[in-house]
Amino acid sequence: MERLARLAAAHGVATSYEPAPGTVVDVSEDTVVAVLAALGVDATTPRAVREALALHEQEARRLLPPTVVLRTPSGGGSLPDLPDGTALRVDTDTGRSLDWGRGTVLPLGVHTLRAQAPDGRAAHATLLVVPDRVPAPAGCSGPSGAGGRHVGLLTLLPALLSARSWGIGDLGDLADLASWAGRTLGAGFLQLGPLHAAVPCAPTDPSPYRPSSRRFPDPVHLRVEAVPEFAQLDGSARDRAGTLLARAAALREAVLDKGAFLDRDASWDLKLEALRLMRQVPLGPGRRAAYDDFLAAQGRALEDHATWCALAELHGPDWRAWPAGLDDPRSARTVQARAEHRDRVDLHRWLAWLTDTQLAHAQRAARDAGMAVGLVHDLAIGVHPHGADTWSQQHAFARGMSIGAPPDAFNAHGQDWGLPPWRPDALADSGYGPYREVVAGLLRHAGAVRMDHVMGHFRLWWVPEGRPPTEGAYVRYDAEAMLGALALEAHRAGAAVIGEDLGTVEDGVREELASRGILGTSVLWFERDWAAADERGAGAGATHARETEEDDADHAPPPLPPEAWRADCLATVTTHDLPPTASRLSGGHVALRHGLGLLGGLLGDAEHADAAETEGWLACFRALGLLPEHGPDDGPREAGLPDADAPDAALLAAHRFLARTPARMVGVWLPDTVGDHRPQNVPGTCDAYPNWRLPVSDADGRPVSLETLAATPRVHALFADLRAALAR
Repeated sequence: MERLARLAAAHGVATSYEPAPGTVVDVSEDTVVAVLAALGVDATTPRAVREALALHEQEARRLLPPTVVLRTPSGGGSLPDLPDGTALRVDTDTGRSLDWGRGTVLPLGVHTLRAQAPDGRAAHATLLVVPDRVPAPAGCSGPSGAGGRHVGLLTLLPALLSARSWGIGDLGDLADLASWAGRTLGAGFLQLGPLHAAVPCAPTDPSPYRPSSRRFPDPVHLRVEAVPEFAQLDGSARDRAGTLLARAAALREAVLDKGAFLDRDASWDLKLEALRLMRQVPLGPGRRAAYDDFLAAQGRALEDHATWCALAELHGPDWRAWPAGLDDPRSARTVQARAEHRDRVDLHRWLAWLTDTQLAHAQRAARDAGMAVGLVHDLAIGVHPHGADTWSQQHAFARGMSIGAPPDAFNAHGQDWGLPPWRPDALADSGYGPYREVVAGLLRHAGAVRMDHVMGHFRLWWVPEGRPPTEGAYVRYDAEAMLGALALEAHRAGAAVIGEDLGTVEDGVREELASRGILGTSVLWFERDWAAADERGAGAGATHARETEEDDADHAPPPLPPEAWRADCLATVTTHDLPPTASRLSGGHVALRHGLGLLGGLLGDAEHADAAETEGWLACFRALGLLPEHGPDDGPREAGLPDADAPDAALLAAHRFLARTPARMVGVWLPDTVGDHRPQNVPGTCDAYPNWRLPVSDADGRPVSLETLAATPRVHALFADLRAALAR
């Protein structure tokens, strides 16, 4: 086991983990062997382990590793120790060749480093020259805690329909929402859930966090009528388009007026038929030139994505079950199939272009409306195991592995998210190209990006296929290279980065992210003064996400004072994975979890704990003067405070609390603005709850359209109050 542990450590595989501070659990030998196998390392026998160790020691003596990182201007990074007299030369990505010595200033970019040692050894590596920090959010320049602050909206695009939607919210709605929110509410940003491409075969997985590809957005979000060729339809095609518009109106009416869930597949069927009609309309010279430029810029990545989509339509969504040869994107059989089905492939390339142009329009609308940041896109932590990305980049993903979370104090069974992980060795060998490509694509039309489970830049919990998540292991990534690649692409795009750092976070990670300029995520209910509780002492300002709602609130630490919050964060009251604020304040989320069989104890105990926790927060709001002590008929109250009995009083107080923190960005969950009680997603459920399929609704459960939202007084009142609080 000692040699196996050495081999595991050499490849970044941990042989133990801590489910709770001070508690160490050993990873089973079978798991270690399975994880190493996914990394291309045979450890099945003692002899295999010895040979693998010898090979690793040989590779460690290489003059250069596959990728070298140099940070500027600090000079930090991962340049290895080299023999005295080694000559270094850099071939830059702009075609220049530079001798690299003392005082040489290298440009930011992805270069080739060449080394020639005195003993005759030569080597080359990818050299990433990256900035020390990612850009601050636009309008928030200055050191930590200084500069401007922004308030913005958080939403899931499909959940907010307008009078023109085809059954789900679309990119036309997004542009309209951004323009209204920027001009009328004074919002500085609009954060969305992932818009990644889904597996295009019904029934699709409604979760935006399980996409087919993170490299391209989903054309289901297209506003059909906004495609210029739609207006050029004539004859029978125009007649058919009119029929599709009527059917789309019926889909929209079913959601907004008849209680139907969002139906992504039904919406896409209508849109695809309409788009196929438009496909017959020739592009004008200007649009053809723009389309050709897009194809040239996207290159093989788009060709692969479109090919996968075409083959998935023909052979089903699991490429592992396709006819022989098609499982390899570079095989002669795939080349032949691409040629045979050129029209299908071209359709999906065209759809990617249309979606990109409408996303660009939405970001322009946001910026034109005065939003300093504009759109904030969400990068999911992984992709579907059978999707386009795993097909086209098979070398970069670990086969037979899924990422998740280990057992901890809140979930004794751990979690398996069903998403294959990047192979850290493959990323290094490719100069982190696959990762850089994903980030760059997402930042094409964004002012910032939210990184789902940002801790994955340091380590991920790998679960071998067919085993429970309790039988996983942590695998280490090169955080210097991962964060460097992220900083480079963010710098090129002039975009900020927000890290979703909720949950189990190892020591030093938040500090390292902050030093790189990456904002954290702070959620009101989780910000406790943990240092005040000896047995939990995690340090003031730490964020602890829970997996259950029935913590013992009688013994919970008090709320962290607003002035003790970190400045470099996006602060919110709730998120898409948590109950809306109305449900939390009323206790309705406890009843929901009970009905779904998710409570770990008795309903009465959970209700008692939840009521105590809520009262603790309300008491905090009162003590800070954010919520009146008494009702409207009990005497005078401070000017500007809502009535204690008003339904929005606690919601206003919670957001006023956020305004008192130094957080650079304050986000408002859009469903909270209309009193929605239903969560968009209940972790731990699948078919038992309509996750990701609920429209934004008011306090009475009536779906709210974009037009209704814009005319709702409480929305305007909340933002006016929050802007005033931020200005104090």
